[in-house]
Amino acid sequence: MPPIIQFDHVSVCIHEKTLLSDISFDLFAGEKAVLYGKSGSGKSSVLRTLLGLNPLTQGSVYFQGKPLDPVSIQAVRSRIAYIGQEPILGAESVREALLLPFQFKSHRDHKPTEDQIVEILQRLQLSADILRQDSSRISGGEKQRIALARGLLLGKSLYLLDEVTSALDAESKRAVFEVFSDARLTVLSVTHDPDWIERCDLVFELEEGHLIKRRGRAEHQSF
Repeated sequence: MPPIIQFDHVSVCIHEKTLLSDISFDLFAGEKAVLYGKSGSGKSSVLRTLLGLNPLTQGSVYFQGKPLDPVSIQAVRSRIAYIGQEPILGAESVREALLLPFQFKSHRDHKPTEDQIVEILQRLQLSADILRQDSSRISGGEKQRIALARGLLLGKSLYLLDEVTSALDAESKRAVFEVFSDARLTVLSVTHDPDWIERCDLVFELEEGHLIKRRGRAEHQSF
């Protein structure tokens, strides 16, 4: 099986500024990887490039062995759950936000039951009472977990996570760690959280757009 994600000598330059320079790595299904480095090192640019938001200057990105291009990007996005530091829930109430994707034709026949919703919320240390709350009134950490719950209810298997534990307390972080310990889920994440980094299979360290070190399958291999 090919890797689910592969960056092959990828460079990205926007407005004469180099965001990524000759980046190569791969990620297989079920692996948990983290992009680590100082602010501005290119971590979030990797996620944006995979989502097709940054045009490639050089190199190629592959998703399940097929090159990422304007034709394939919509299919790729449909497989991915992207969750940032401050997710936009897109509806007034938390319940409406969770069920928003199931209004569309592609998901209409897979609307979750109340029991399924409550079970997912409980796994993420959220009370069912949150469903009645206004989306604008819940905390940043709650928004992150609601966005995670939505991805899980949609059956997403690939998660792009940008500082997803940044607003969580210790108990909530443990719940998120437990959810992503599932071998069926593949994760490419950005974080400064040492607890999250410790739990990842692969650690890619970036500096000024360069991939300078990785830890994982080839332990402590530098570039």
